[in-house]
Amino acid sequence: MDKSELIDRLNDDLANELSAITQYIVYAAKATGPYRPQLTAFYLAEVADEQVHAQFLANKIVALGEEPTTEAALVPSASSNRDMLEAVLDAERLATRNYTAREAHAEAFGDKGLAVELEGMVRDESRHSEETERILRDWPL
Repeated sequence: MDKSELIDRLNDDLANELSAITQYIVYAAKATGPYRPQLTAFYLAEVADEQVHAQFLANKIVALGEEPTTEAALVPSASSNRDMLEAVLDAERLATRNYTAREAHAEAFGDKGLAVELEGMVRDESRHSEETERILRDWPL
């Protein structure tokens, strides 16, 4: 993978992180029912991790000599608490897959620091997925 391709993929990742921040904020506002306080707290607690990821990616893209994207990927529409949780789970699983691939790209490019940072981001996204899976496990259909 060459530098240009790596930067393009990092910008895709940044767009997804910007989307995740928006997704969590909007879903926190849209949560309803008896678990609203818990869901709101869960969503808003995730914003900080996604913001750290987005800032790292933006900084890395600039360090590589390019311009970071300012456009978020689309946030999936969701009308119920379950739909929101499922959309979050899908996004976290995608992020885990993408960062796993990006870690290999960074290694191939020869940027060990980026690879190590991405490994930590895989850990974070995997943790988010597992927590969402646990919430969904007994969630009513």
